[in-house]
Amino acid sequence: MQPLNNDSREPSRDGHGRAFVIVWFSATAGVLAAMLPLYLVAEVPDVGRSSAWVLTMAVLVWSGLRLSFLIVGGQPRLFEFFFWLFCYIFMGIAPTVQIRSDLVSRTTKAMDPALDQPAALIVCFGIFCFEIGVLVRCLIERRRATDSAVRVPRGVDVARTVMLAAAGLAASAYFISKVGLSGVFGTRDAAFAAREHAWPDPAMRSVFYALAIYPMLIVGGALSQLRRSTSLRAHRTTIVLGTSLCLVMLLIIVNPLASARYSLGTVLFAIAVYLGAVTTTSRSRVTLAATLGGLLFLFPLADAFRNGVGTFIRSGFFGEYKGNPDYDAFWQVANALSYWIDGLVQPLRQLLGSLLFWVPRSMWSDKPIDTGILLAQYRGYDFQNLSAPMWAELLVNGGVAAVVVGFLLIGYVLRGFDTKLLPALSAGGVWAIAGAVFPVYMTILMRGSLLQATGTFAVALVCVMFVLGKQRVQTVTESA
Repeated sequence: MQPLNNDSREPSRDGHGRAFVIVWFSATAGVLAAMLPLYLVAEVPDVGRSSAWVLTMAVLVWSGLRLSFLIVGGQPRLFEFFFWLFCYIFMGIAPTVQIRSDLVSRTTKAMDPALDQPAALIVCFGIFCFEIGVLVRCLIERRRATDSAVRVPRGVDVARTVMLAAAGLAASAYFISKVGLSGVFGTRDAAFAAREHAWPDPAMRSVFYALAIYPMLIVGGALSQLRRSTSLRAHRTTIVLGTSLCLVMLLIIVNPLASARYSLGTVLFAIAVYLGAVTTTSRSRVTLAATLGGLLFLFPLADAFRNGVGTFIRSGFFGEYKGNPDYDAFWQVANALSYWIDGLVQPLRQLLGSLLFWVPRSMWSDKPIDTGILLAQYRGYDFQNLSAPMWAELLVNGGVAAVVVGFLLIGYVLRGFDTKLLPALSAGGVWAIAGAVFPVYMTILMRGSLLQATGTFAVALVCVMFVLGKQRVQTVTESA
């Protein structure tokens, strides 16, 4: 595997280099896995709801350690990083604060405390199966490492990139014409209402929103790859102008006022990767640490723009999580567990709906609804636009057995994706584009619901495949 480019200022791995890694790992792990959990316990009194917070605290500590390894190691294993980042915040900090304070998400009211511990066990069990999947993949990769042939990375096709740029600009213009200025520059609620009016079906709404964003985002990555492969000044100037146009259109549609914070974060992170934010070890450390800090500190601040000025009220750092509907993921796992216990699961039905998201409801009258909405209706909630994290999706598709199989596969597959991603970030090619977009988008997939998220994922994947260039046949053999 081709290593990342080494920054000239990177400390040697011998002597001072090892000391550098040990010190920074100790500092990072000390903050993420020790200081913040202890601060949480000190700042958020336990009112006696249940003892499940001990298990969610264990998730917090373990995820903090795994994030520390990834940050200090300097290898941009982005898929694993965003998995652990989701676990750290949404299955660690948030439920621990909410259980200890008994201030659960306002949109998942009247949660039975008797479900807290079983739900926490399901979360821990899924993480354990994920680690087993990663371990299996690592062992297989180690066996193959003695003699492997590395294909030259597949680049991007110039003509198809131009075609996708034209299609993307048209899709973006169509989106703006349908939702109007209030749907682009209004508040978050006004933008969502405009999109809902234009496309009442949630799955179709997510697809058209994705068509307005992801072709332009993929074209931006493709142009950055083409810029690397040309030495002609005129070509480079044209590419820079095209890239600038893509970025302007993207930031019009995906802006802090009207767009979801997850969509904005996906676009900004991808642009940073296109600009080389993870091409060296030192840059990777800074980028991963900044991403973690952004989700912990800037993500809550962005909430101030959702409903207009003056709506952002928080009491301290952990006040962000108390009763906040944005952090309903753990409670939706509890609801999904209750759904399974009540014998309501229809095996793989929800998954089938996600895979066939493109089928109109006019042709499939009993097409499955979003899992988040399904669970909200099951519990009789008035507000139904809820999340459905991967644990919940798997539970409603096949119970605990599906959680085992699902997280084993997730761990195995994500480790394999990262293994392909590492050399691509240095050598370029289409995998470098996919690696800029899909790891951070995985946060949306992990949070759910899968039905809405799958449509966007499919649009982005088709765009990546469309700009794919021809495979160069020459190979490079690596010896042990």
